[in-house]
Amino acid sequence: MLLLTCPNCGVTAEETEFAPGGEAHLKRAGPGCPDDAFESYMFARANPRGVHFERWRHAYGCGKWFHAARCTITLEVFATYAAQTPEPPAEVLATIRARRPDWEPRS
Repeated sequence: MLLLTCPNCGVTAEETEFAPGGEAHLKRAGPGCPDDAFESYMFARANPRGVHFERWRHAYGCGKWFHAARCTITLEVFATYAAQTPEPPAEVLATIRARRPDWEPRS
């Protein structure tokens, strides 16, 4: 079971207190974009084996959204951070690299 810490209210709890929201840091397809770009935005999601960045909502707490960096193999949570962050913060990437020296972010 995952233990997540909400960066908004500071509560650490089991994943059952939170609601998953899918992949984090998606580039939104705007009005007038080509159909294939919109289709990709709506339906294509990464499902990596290893480090993944996800959106979560503290459903039974403060109700706010946040991002989490975790490993899909071991369920290790590297960090949680504000949902308003457009890309993973440098300190989160450093934490991941410290625990997984061979890891490289996807492009």
